[in-house]
Amino acid sequence: MSVNQSTFHTALLDPAQPVPDGLFDAETRPAGRRFSVYRNNVAVSLTEATHQAFPIITKLLGPKNMDGLAGLFLRRHPPSSPLMMFYGEEFPQFLANMEQLSHLGYLPDVARLELALRRSYHAADSTGIDPQALAIEPETLMAATVEFAPAMEMLRSPWPVHAIWRFNTEADAPAPQPQAQDILITRPEFDPIPHLLPPGGADWIAALQAGQTIGTAHETALAANPDFDLGATLALLLQGGAITTLNTERLDR
Repeated sequence: MSVNQSTFHTALLDPAQPVPDGLFDAETRPAGRRFSVYRNNVAVSLTEATHQAFPIITKLLGPKNMDGLAGLFLRRHPPSSPLMMFYGEEFPQFLANMEQLSHLGYLPDVARLELALRRSYHAADSTGIDPQALAIEPETLMAATVEFAPAMEMLRSPWPVHAIWRFNTEADAPAPQPQAQDILITRPEFDPIPHLLPPGGADWIAALQAGQTIGTAHETALAANPDFDLGATLALLLQGGAITTLNTERLDR
């Protein structure tokens, strides 16, 4: 008797389900115990993968609580790829939907930051422009557009997510204070680095990502925050190798 694939999959991820009928070992004996061992190994592996993918969430909630969440998560969102670096994409929304965690509203965005760091780590390599490329006529520079490195990520949050990350990764970091924070992730070498963006920085970068010129994006950022410091945000991008192309072709034609 063959085993329905859906039944097998459900039983594999849920220890409360019975061993599917029709499973046999190499000697055609019922494979109940072997299946249970296999099921346990799968659950342990995915639970460990969740811990590794979200170390800050694990630290905030504690390993035992994370074990329980990982068990619920793997049953609701089983892996869709054999590449474990993609596992957990749905975890931030999963946390947001957990009523028991609603008093910890910052958790989903902390998980989004951890996902963004992982995406940045695995992103394709690229080479940032030489800062001297910006030493052109101001009018030409303001009319230029830019392209960003695949490893660059940006996260906007109503929570002090960058401060929470620092407090849980740096020994002498100050305790987080209630405030919204925007984060830029760059990967100048091998490991991604999260940076706290100055006010208006995220508006400027988002406008550039949408195809606006440097000058128009500057106006967009100033409209959102009159104190926007273009130099500080640009320095973060250049130091992180996040700008790969400065496009002035529109003016050259």
